[in-house]
Amino acid sequence: MRILLAPMEGLLDHLLRDTLTQPARGTSAGGTPAGCGIDACVTEFIRITNALLPADRFYRVVPELRNRGYTPSGVPVRVQFLGSDPACMAENAARVAALGALGVDLNFGCPTKLVNRHGGGAALLKDPELMRQIVRAVRQAVPAAVPVTAKMRLGFDTPDRALECAAALADGGAAEIVVHARTRTDGYRPPAYWEWIARIRDHVAIPVIANGEIWTVDDARRCRTVSGCDDLMLGRGAVANPALALMIRGDREAGFSWPEMGPMVRQFWVAVERQVPARFRHGRLKQWLLHLGRHYPEARVQFDLIRRLVRPEDISRVLFSDGVM
Repeated sequence: MRILLAPMEGLLDHLLRDTLTQPARGTSAGGTPAGCGIDACVTEFIRITNALLPADRFYRVVPELRNRGYTPSGVPVRVQFLGSDPACMAENAARVAALGALGVDLNFGCPTKLVNRHGGGAALLKDPELMRQIVRAVRQAVPAAVPVTAKMRLGFDTPDRALECAAALADGGAAEIVVHARTRTDGYRPPAYWEWIARIRDHVAIPVIANGEIWTVDDARRCRTVSGCDDLMLGRGAVANPALALMIRGDREAGFSWPEMGPMVRQFWVAVERQVPARFRHGRLKQWLLHLGRHYPEARVQFDLIRRLVRPEDISRVLFSDGVM
């Protein structure tokens, strides 16, 4: 089983990727040193329009490129592109591969209206032939050793063309497909239709990875049973419960305690203070605390303590106060 960390626009940037892929403190249930449970990450999408992006743009979104494509703890990172022009996508893929990308992932699932109005993300699910052309162009542009992968939803409004879209990706040369088991219209509302992943898996000859509505170990087991997939991609579930991948693997029986989470949250905040403009820092921390609040009541308390604070120094004073974390 492989477990991948999902691309989540505006949330799972390189700072949170680093935090969530750090080795767990302590040991696994089997008594061996515990890793992070994540086998690979996919970045937030880089929007490709009609220009060849400069190297600085790639390094800004994917600083792991300066570390041979790995997070600081050694987890490989694939770079995700979003766009609808095959030639431009290919040109930028060649550049990012030359910068050391370990893989190029193509976004066929973003549900936001702005992206879809410009023909990107989930809007491409209406045009399987264009999907095929994009994958084929990117595949031909990058070295054979660099995998080209894709992430898709079941469809725009309905899953009626899901099999056709998956076949187009496979025919274009995708090495594997992550399927988010909802349509664009479904958004992020439960349930996820894992049975459709099983149909896609039976329809294509390349590996398929299941994604969507995996919050617990039981969810992961049911998803693997219903979808028939060995491999999973975790998104909000791993952000809310950073030990989820380890729990799914059987390396931990329970999530991290809040005393274990405190240092992770502080480490994240220190990284945010170093690398994020001051006016955006408070939002990054509050966003993660809100997600953690699904699993940790203490995170909701922490959020309430800083919810009206904006100045970084005020937030640091609260975070590092005795008895707060």
